[in-house]
Amino acid sequence: MNSKSTSSLSSNGSGSSKEGTPVRYNDVSTLVSRDIKLDYGNVLLVPGKMTSVTSRKLVNLICRMDFERTDDSYYEGIPIMAANMDGVGSFDMADALISHRIFTCLAKMHSEENLVKFFSGDSQRRNYCAVTVGLRHQDREKFRHVHERSGPIKFACLDVANGHTQRFVSFLKDFRSEFPDVVIIAGNVVTPEQTEILAKAGADLVKVGIGGGSVCETRIKTGVGYPQFSAVLECGQAAREAGARIVADGGCTCPGDVAKALAAGSSFVMLGGMFAGHEEGGGRIITRRFNTGEINGDGKPILKESRFVEFYGMSSQIANDKHFDGLQPWKTSEGREVLLPFKPSINETVQDLLGGLRSTCTYLGAENLVDLPQQARFVQCHDTHNRVFEDSPISDHSISSMLI
Repeated sequence: MNSKSTSSLSSNGSGSSKEGTPVRYNDVSTLVSRDIKLDYGNVLLVPGKMTSVTSRKLVNLICRMDFERTDDSYYEGIPIMAANMDGVGSFDMADALISHRIFTCLAKMHSEENLVKFFSGDSQRRNYCAVTVGLRHQDREKFRHVHERSGPIKFACLDVANGHTQRFVSFLKDFRSEFPDVVIIAGNVVTPEQTEILAKAGADLVKVGIGGGSVCETRIKTGVGYPQFSAVLECGQAAREAGARIVADGGCTCPGDVAKALAAGSSFVMLGGMFAGHEEGGGRIITRRFNTGEINGDGKPILKESRFVEFYGMSSQIANDKHFDGLQPWKTSEGREVLLPFKPSINETVQDLLGGLRSTCTYLGAENLVDLPQQARFVQCHDTHNRVFEDSPISDHSISSMLI
């Protein structure tokens, strides 16, 4: 062994670090789970047999959910949530989605005054919006003041990147004790054991997902995570057994993924990237000019002007600079910063999403979306769709974009 080695192993598999702290190792026979874990891209839903739903327009997407821990509290709407992110969880986005009966977790950084103004005298906003609360004392104080000043807030989203800590569980218990009538969304976690812990600590809805978001780099920077489809299956069962529900957060790239999450037992699906880039999100709009590579009749290059929207993860460098006085020395950025093509209205995206869900229900024979899990069967696969034209430089979409 190299004489410069900083630790020496004892016969029981432990040793000492350079500073003298004991180094301990797990038994290798239990270190790696041999069970195959799956993402949405590893499964497909199987059509039902002789289904009776004859048209997508007959499918009912409205679900009613009662919450066992909060008397007389329920949700009645489409089980989709806009994420509490900059560029998604805005007041304008919430109002636009309310018209479709879709829920919004408001971004954490809205001021107390703006939240009071938003909620005061508006029952619809109370029924379809959650105030996001972090672990900081000032976040909890802000919620308390909004709750008192605007009238009772129905939903709170207790939001941390790592819901597996003792600190978060204690915070959840204290929050439940102080606000017994508030429906609590809490997370994020990815194991059934921690899902059960949060449910028993007072969560009505446990948010499930670590590292699967479109602008999240947690899995890259930390090596931590869990394949999202398997997390939804396992955590959903644990939550139901504990009298709670789950929100599948992260990993969805298309309407089909949303359908898979709901069919796998998630009560809600939270969307960030799929709802980003729209005018209602309030993100910074950036205009760029491009050479299309084509020429006009005079032989001059044709230029195209396109608009983009800035979108970033809430643990990214830009989010830390904007909200937390910069990235602290002991931290690293765990989020991406991207530019998304600007989309004028959320309504077309919602139509595409809900149309996909209705079609899923017709294939599986579920007249009501709430019946989808009972009708669902999945098949494991290596690929889910034909990609032959995905990277084609000329497609219907690109042609229509050129003609704008």
